[in-house]
Amino acid sequence: MAKLLYQGHGSFRLESAAGTALYIDPFAGSGYDRPADGVLVSHEHPDHNRVELVTLKDGGRVWRAADLLQRGRYGQCEIGDIVVIAVPAYNQNHDRDACVGFMVGADGKVLYFAGDTSTTDSMPAMRLDKLDYAFLPCDGIYNMDVKEASACAETIHAKHSVPVHMAPGALFDEQVAAAFTGPGKLVLHPGEEIEL
Repeated sequence: MAKLLYQGHGSFRLESAAGTALYIDPFAGSGYDRPADGVLVSHEHPDHNRVELVTLKDGGRVWRAADLLQRGRYGQCEIGDIVVIAVPAYNQNHDRDACVGFMVGADGKVLYFAGDTSTTDSMPAMRLDKLDYAFLPCDGIYNMDVKEASACAETIHAKHSVPVHMAPGALFDEQVAAAFTGPGKLVLHPGEEIEL
């Protein structure tokens, strides 16, 4: 069974049952002690790309948005037994051609890490994917606010909807988390690890 550590802000560590370790948007919190098979960077803003926090295993690789989005085409990669598919992420603060979100498959679960975004044209189709988890930013400054993030959660309709990236530079904001709604709402606090 895969495990997910929420490090705070928009940062995560995902480990498959087989031991594949993947970091998503390293920046915040603790838990960077496990060597990584891969690192995903949704875009190059400094609160998402602190890859120096992560030690790569031999053969490990950093996958940046530019590696998975070329000429408007979204790509995918395999990192050990974890499958990653890039999806659109954009708003007035994030260029559609330089940012991605990630659909990640691990141990039979599918997780959507939205990255920095507002509502996208790909979200309605995600409902058909029957996602297990959707991690949605809701700071209301660089991304959609909590009301729009809640509406996106309804559109996507994952089994678990999780508010993240709640305030610029902060690990967590309890008031924003409380205001978020969505199917199977799940609030993760920085440093909290769950089995998927």
